[in-house]
This record gives sequence, C-alpha cells and structure tokens, in this order.
Amino acid sequence: MRLPSNRQCAMEGDGKKMDQAPPVRNPFVHVLKFTPLEKAKIALMTVTLFPIRLLIAAFMMLLAWPFAFLASVGRSETAVEPQCLWRRLVDIILKIIMRVMWFAGGFHWMTIKGQRALPAEAPILTLAPHSSYFDAIPVTMTMASIVMKAESKDIPLWGTLIKYIRPVFVSRSDQDSRKKTVEEIKRRAHSGGQWPQIMIFPEGTCTNRSCLITFKPGAFIPAVPVQPVVIRYPNKLDTITWTWQGPGAFEILWLTLCQLHNEFVIEFLPIYTPSEEEKKNPALFAINVRRVMAKALGVPITDYSFEDCQLAMAEGQLRLPVDTCLLEFAKLVRRLGLKPRNTEKVLQEYGNRARKLEGQKLDLGDFAQFLDVPVSDMLRDMFALFDEHEDNCMDIREYVIALSVVCRPAKTLETMKLAFKMFEAEEDGAITEMELAVILKTALGVTHLSVSRLFTAIDPEDTGKITFDKFRCFVEQHPDFAEEYLHTENAGLHSGPCHGHQIKPSLSSLKLQGTATTKTANGICPDFSPNDHDRTIDGLLKKHN
Repeated sequence: MRLPSNRQCAMEGDGKKMDQAPPVRNPFVHVLKFTPLEKAKIALMTVTLFPIRLLIAAFMMLLAWPFAFLASVGRSETAVEPQCLWRRLVDIILKIIMRVMWFAGGFHWMTIKGQRALPAEAPILTLAPHSSYFDAIPVTMTMASIVMKAESKDIPLWGTLIKYIRPVFVSRSDQDSRKKTVEEIKRRAHSGGQWPQIMIFPEGTCTNRSCLITFKPGAFIPAVPVQPVVIRYPNKLDTITWTWQGPGAFEILWLTLCQLHNEFVIEFLPIYTPSEEEKKNPALFAINVRRVMAKALGVPITDYSFEDCQLAMAEGQLRLPVDTCLLEFAKLVRRLGLKPRNTEKVLQEYGNRARKLEGQKLDLGDFAQFLDVPVSDMLRDMFALFDEHEDNCMDIREYVIALSVVCRPAKTLETMKLAFKMFEAEEDGAITEMELAVILKTALGVTHLSVSRLFTAIDPEDTGKITFDKFRCFVEQHPDFAEEYLHTENAGLHSGPCHGHQIKPSLSSLKLQGTATTKTANGICPDFSPNDHDRTIDGLLKKHN
C-alpha cells in the first residue's frame, strides 16, 4: 500500500474544497527526544524544583476544597441560583487559588487573545485541539461547566471541585445517558444565559495538535451560537502532549513540572452563529466550525477520529507502524460506508470471491463492481492506495486483507488465515516468500517490507513454501515475531514510541477476542454524541464527495 502523492480534494461543510491530505504526523502519536543537556536539566530539576512544585500544587488543591464544598452545599442540580455576593467571592478566590497552582507548575504567564463571549451570546465554548489534561487550564480560568464522566464526582477532593463548576455528567452504566446529556445541554443552552457556559472539546480524545481530527456533533446539537476557542502550547520542548502512544500521564506531569517555564496561549475566536441549515444538521455545523478553528491555528484538518485511534492502538501481534496507510484506508472505508455489519460473513464472502480471481488484476471499474459501489473521487483515492506501480490496476486480495485489519484489528491470526486462503496454492495449500511479503505489508499498511528472516525461520527445511498451520505454530512459539523478525530487518518499521512505553489503561480491553467498542478516549471531556449523529457526519462527508 502507498499514499498517493496527488489525492482528490474532498468537499467540506458548505461544499468548499478542502485539502484532506493526511497530516505528516500520526495525530495519536507523540515522540519525545532529549538532548544530553536537556536530560541533565531534567535530572537536576527532578531533585530540586519538581518536588516543590508538586507539593505546592497539592496544597492548592487542598486549599480550594473547603471553598468549593461550601459553595456546593445545598445547591440544586436542576436549577441555577442567583449569583449572590458570597458565591461571587468564592468564585474569585477559587480562580486565584487555581492561578497560583498553575503558576507554581511553571505557567508563569498566560497569553489571552480575543474576548470571551457572555453566556447569553454563546452558551457553548468549543475548544481545540485537545491534547492534554493541562487543557483544564481554561476551565479553571473561566469556571465554565464541562461534560464529565459521572464516576468522577465520587473521587475524593477532585469530585468536590468538579461539582462546583456544575458539570453535565454522562454515565457509562446508563444506556440513555448520552441522550439525557444532550437534552441537559440543550436545556442549559436555551436558558438565556442563566446557566454558566459549557466548555466542550469536540474532538473527543487527545491528539498531538498536528491537525484537527473529526469533531463529534454533541456540542452542536443544541443549534445555538458557539464560540470557538483555540489552545496553543508554543514551548520548545513539548512535554504537554498526552496521546495514546507516547509518555504516560505521570511522565507528562513530571517532565512538565521540570521545565523552568511553560507557555500557554488561549484565543477566543468570534462567535459562530449557525445558519438554518446548520441548525438542522449538527454534522454540517461541526464541520464548518472545525474549518474556522483549523484556519486560526494554521493546521490541516483530517477525518481521522477516535475510532482510527483504536485501530492504531489495537493489541494484535502486528502493531501498526506510525506511517501506516491503514488509517487513511479506514477513513475511506468509513466515509464510503464499506464497513460491513456482519464482519465475519462478509469477509469470508470477499475472500472466496478474491480467491477465484487467482491474482487477476482489477482496474477502477472492476474494483467498483466488486464492491457494488459507483465510481467516485473517494473510491479513486482508495484504489490509489493499492495501485502501487501506478499502472491503474490492483490486487483485490490486498483490499480484503486491509479491510480485515480495519474490522478486526486485534485478530491478527484471523486476518492471516483469510490471507493464506486467498493466496495459497490448491495443490499444497502453501504460499511463497513473495506472497507472505505482500500479505504482511498490506496488513501493516506499508509500501515495502522484507520478510526473508521471518520466512527462513518458519521454513527451516528451505522448501520455499509455508502453510498457515506452520505459520500459526511459529506465531504460538514466537508471539512477538513482528518485533523479533520484521522490525530488525526493516529499519523504518516502527509502531511508534509506545512499543515498550506506556499505553493508556483503557486499551487493556483490546485483546484477541475482537475489536472492543467500549474503550474510552483519553482527555477531560468524554464523548456524549448519540451514535446516529456520528453516522450523520460520515454520511455528510460521503455526500460531498
């Protein structure tokens, strides 16, 4: 597979063409590299400044607790009381305490651009890019409400501080929680400014700020004016970013507190008032607001989403490399509506049909006929991923392998079994080294891959062929075969900094039983968008292409 140099432009929002080329960096990966001098500075700060800052931050949290507790006692969760003098005083005191805490953490001054709108003018603030738990800084600056997991209110100390800002809670245990959350946001947004503003991170998970990923429509369903707010951390060394692949939560805290100074810039953009069409279509509203924010930040937009993050982090035996083409492929599958509901059945049918073609090359028209979809710009983009030699033909077996990885990212052996079935010779059910290379490079989404060492290890008798049974036995004996044989032979094949580094705990559910659907995004604002509205975004993007 390869990313073509000239891709079609997709239509965004109001029909304007936008460059949808994938960002240079995988948005879910963050790599930190230190010079010897930086390492020495961190070592010195670890034994001097770090413990002092950590103690001050903890003390400030403890100091804030009694004020937040007193202001929250007896307060209704469904009605907002008049902001009397003593509550205003508590609000000011808490803002000061929080500012001292951030100051102690190295955020000595914060740059504020633009003017924050009043709650009556813009009931909802949409913030992006979401890249760290340090994005809580705007919350403490404004004391705006946020959407939080219901479980967070039971956390000692932290839960009291959270309840003070009157968040909207979303519960995992309640199946109707997302719907109730949206209804509560609607109620507050249409209160005429009586309730505090609601601050929402529409990306739904943390990225490395290299682009803006798909906005979830939850913040835009109330159909009220929103104020886009962009965040920047223009530091020389980025210790802030907390992505799915990279330094863990405590490591980020430690490295950030070891910096002498940390910069933070927040910019309040002009209020975005939705058109009548956008009020009826939250997906369109979300797309257009994202474009405004991306322009202000000077970064590209991409249709990668949290689901693509799940694909990149799936714990199969084949971990996807940083520069994999499969993220782009997954995006096109989603937008073309090609992800099957009955995954196993459809993949088997595709596998049987592909096997009968016996490696016959297909052109774009044949490819469209195989999938039973019309030819479109998006389909051309997908076809180009497999047209490696730019001779306008592709091997449909590679598409089936890629689709299997996207639909079942943790089921490596199932994908390999399907691939062997399509490539194996009828007389002995075996494949050659060249065919194994095609299978594995497609499953990893890379252009070139050498498998000589791996093939020799599986075929010690030097027969020149291997069966799936031999491959499976080898994998059972060498579960880290990719790391041992592929990564050592292919210098550019790296699954990112986390191979051996910390992965966020919520990924533990990604075992070989299948692709989990209950994983939680990292960040401070959980996704609460109803599933039907998520599908609307994909449908809208599909329509405009």
